[in-house]
Amino acid sequence: MLPLGDENPRGILPIVTWCLIAANVLVFVWELFTPLSMEFIVYRYGFIPAMGINLRLLTSMFLHADITHIGGNMLYLWIFGDNIEDACGHISFLLFYLLSGIAGGLTMLLIEPTSSIPAIGASGAISGVLGAYILLYPHARVRTLVFAFIFIRFIRLPAYILIGFWFLLQFYYGVAGATTGVAYWAHIGGFVVGFLLVSLFAWRRRRRRQPFM
Repeated sequence: MLPLGDENPRGILPIVTWCLIAANVLVFVWELFTPLSMEFIVYRYGFIPAMGINLRLLTSMFLHADITHIGGNMLYLWIFGDNIEDACGHISFLLFYLLSGIAGGLTMLLIEPTSSIPAIGASGAISGVLGAYILLYPHARVRTLVFAFIFIRFIRLPAYILIGFWFLLQFYYGVAGATTGVAYWAHIGGFVVGFLLVSLFAWRRRRRRQPFM
């Protein structure tokens, strides 16, 4: 299933979401044209659990392996990030996003503390956005492209079905120890922390719910 857009109106311009997308794209362009090898970049700026907690928890969030990696991550951020930014406000959303990404890296550190394999990508942070979205907007409709064998169909799914199915896949592959090169535990950690913390950050949504006296 591939989400293409949601039907959830927002009340502000998602400036931070757009800036995060732009930052990720600019870093990816730098990766493509820098004389430095991709291997050097990944081992220099990617998060390596065996090295413990360090600045790489942040730098790794803006690196991507290839066009499909960044394309998928930015698509999810574009679709779901604006509404979470609307609920949190610009600065709070940025902090929430970064904390979710850090949580994803720390989850990998907890699960595989001796791993020397570097992890890169914004997936942990975006997983936090998904965790927030399923809590705040579970019934929002998401336009989704569904592939079923030779059939392709566009359907509108409630967010809790689309995101819930995504999370179950991450959990299954994480527990099964799938060796696909995907940091499933970073996804799981970011999602859970995003789900648990968003209520502390979504001050704009709480304010809109207060009755006028």
